[in-house]
Amino acid sequence: MKVTEHFDRAKGETLVSFEILPPLKGGSVEAIFNTLDPLMEFKPPFVDVTYHREEYIYQLKPDGYYEKSSIRKRPGTVGICASIMHHYGIDAIPHLICGGFTAEDTENALIDLNFLNVDNVLVLRGDAMQFESKFNPSAKGHNYAVDLVHQVVKMNNGIYQDPNIENGSKTEFCIGVAGYPEKHFESPNMDSDLHFTKMKIEAGASYIVTQMFFDNSKFFEYVKLCRAAGIDVPIVPGIKPITKKYQLQAIPRRFFVNLPDDLVKSIESADTPQKIREAGIEWCIHQSRELKKNGVPCIHYYTMGDAPTIHKIVSGSA
Repeated sequence: MKVTEHFDRAKGETLVSFEILPPLKGGSVEAIFNTLDPLMEFKPPFVDVTYHREEYIYQLKPDGYYEKSSIRKRPGTVGICASIMHHYGIDAIPHLICGGFTAEDTENALIDLNFLNVDNVLVLRGDAMQFESKFNPSAKGHNYAVDLVHQVVKMNNGIYQDPNIENGSKTEFCIGVAGYPEKHFESPNMDSDLHFTKMKIEAGASYIVTQMFFDNSKFFEYVKLCRAAGIDVPIVPGIKPITKKYQLQAIPRRFFVNLPDDLVKSIESADTPQKIREAGIEWCIHQSRELKKNGVPCIHYYTMGDAPTIHKIVSGSA
């Protein structure tokens, strides 16, 4: 079922969804089930599965030269989606990214997903590789998420990369895209950020899932700005808890988000790991309750493999 159909069927009730990481290469799908099993009591209509692009490392050879080698630390997104759908009977949403894919690679992935009856995809540009100062697309790949949206829409209309394919089978993917309540770090200002977000919606995306935020006022203001800009699709807030003190520096640096003073003070004043975790959980519960009170269609939790913490938050915000 399409994500937008889940929202329609909810008739105003706030749904919950979860995002999971594929296990590291060599890991088992049981790790996914161990994360999701305790969360199934909340009846999520869908679960997102992230994709991590390949990276490169340089290995020193015996002759003194370095050899560039490709590594893919977290493969398996498509297979994990199929496993989740089979195991739990719910929808799974794979992330599709520009980096590391040619347009042909993307088409092949979409064909596989269509054969598996996956109805939704979340389309993202993706991050630059660790050694790059800025994002660089793969040869014959896409530069921006909107380009990826265009490709999915074309397949929905039976148009494939090979111009010799006539009367191609039409897919029916529902397309989600990312939104940034505190703007994407590469956007010079919020007006620019909204301009590019609107381009993705006009290209054919049907809903937005936001980057994490810790101040709900940022989200509510973002929704107002989107509506004023003519963006009228469902906007799903994405949130996660802070559970370790080092995250006070790591999260703003990695995700370019602001942490409210009260949250920082509560984490800094906690003198044990357990108290730090409890402070982060309490803040996330407060966020969840306020978001539900304001009628958001769904709350999307970034689990990071920590099922017990997410379970406590969703239980506490019921």
